[in-house]
Amino acid sequence: MPARNLTPQQALEHLMEGNKRFVADTPSHPNQNSKHRSTLTDHQHPYATLFGCADSRVAAEMIFDVGLGEMFVVRTAGQVTDAVTIGSLEYGASNLGTPLLIVLGHDSCGAVTAAVESLETGETPNGFVYDVVSRLLPTVIHARRDGFNDIGGAVHQNTVDTVHLLYERSQILKELVDSGQLMIVGMTYKLKDGRAKIVAQIGGEAATENELTEAAQ
Repeated sequence: MPARNLTPQQALEHLMEGNKRFVADTPSHPNQNSKHRSTLTDHQHPYATLFGCADSRVAAEMIFDVGLGEMFVVRTAGQVTDAVTIGSLEYGASNLGTPLLIVLGHDSCGAVTAAVESLETGETPNGFVYDVVSRLLPTVIHARRDGFNDIGGAVHQNTVDTVHLLYERSQILKELVDSGQLMIVGMTYKLKDGRAKIVAQIGGEAATENELTEAAQ
């Protein structure tokens, strides 16, 4: 099925199948040859927009075993958002028409770790890294309030909070979700086994979050 015709649920299932191949060490490396590359010179029709961390160990296209032209990727340290970041995600969902928006967090995140340490010590990093940490502090506090005191809990909370932030602050994304054209899904990624687990969802078909998580396992 052409990527432009995928429903949000079909796009999600396609990515999770790719992650299963990655975890099993049987990737198919689709759409990465010169023939396919030549078909993308004047257009693109990705079926997923992904907002992930800039960590070198979390290469989205590898994790989900996708090729050229399949995923529109935006990455910042700790998935920190600003106007340009959200605008880029709006471009993927609205201008390119991707039916799925993934927010991907991961364990051992350096930016989240720095924010947790800053909260505990009262010390802040130098330079513009300060801006990254300061934007993550609210979600670390949120995690602590809900009983998550470790880095993993803060990563989980940051992923969930970012999903809701995008829906609540972007009128474009909200309208696409409410009209059934877009699903926003939060996932956390395990560096050791390569597994992406669904932890949040807004929009899409009437599957519960538990059902989606079980399907991803």
